Amino acid sequence: MSIPEKLSGRVLTVPNLISFARLAGVPLFLYLFLVAEQVGWAVAVLVIGGTSDWIDGYLARRLGQVSRLGELLDPLADRLYILATLLAFTVREVVPWQFTAALLAREATLLIALGVLRRHGQGPPPVHYLGKTATFILLFAFPVLLLAWGTSGVTNAVAYAAGWGLAWWGLGLYWLAGLLYLKQVRDFVALSRVASA
Repeated sequence: MSIPEKLSGRVLTVPNLISFARLAGVPLFLYLFLVAEQVGWAVAVLVIGGTSDWIDGYLARRLGQVSRLGELLDPLADRLYILATLLAFTVREVVPWQFTAALLAREATLLIALGVLRRHGQGPPPVHYLGKTATFILLFAFPVLLLAWGTSGVTNAVAYAAGWGLAWWGLGLYWLAGLLYLKQVRDFVALSRVASA
């Protein structure tokens, strides 16, 4: 591991501040979409949240500010954005419940796998690049789907096709990344059993 990539215990870093801002964006999006019914501003919050997902990781490596807190905050913000957006979209019928169920089933599967790892005294394995790619695609798909829901005519048609193309692609990669994660868990458990035999 190179020097810039070593984990530090720092809290107030630029990437961590971006992650905190992303976390604050979750309730802001829910308010704008479900309460204030400001679809345009809700789309903007989703776009900023999705874009900043890439920016905080890039800055952490670029500035040598990779931290343990950052490693925890980034996936937490991703999951909260995805879960909050999905639930809000399902309530307002932007996406069908089956799509939401498919994503939630993947999350539930990984939570069970994480419990298995913790029973063996381990935390979660490093985030796989495929999982990051799937998350980025989903976070990009959500504002496009919301744009389709809130518009009509040509904008609706283009956004609808693009949004669902990205959403299904992201869902497929999300599950594929989940299967790779489960393989990592299985391999670790097998090695643990051999070591303790």
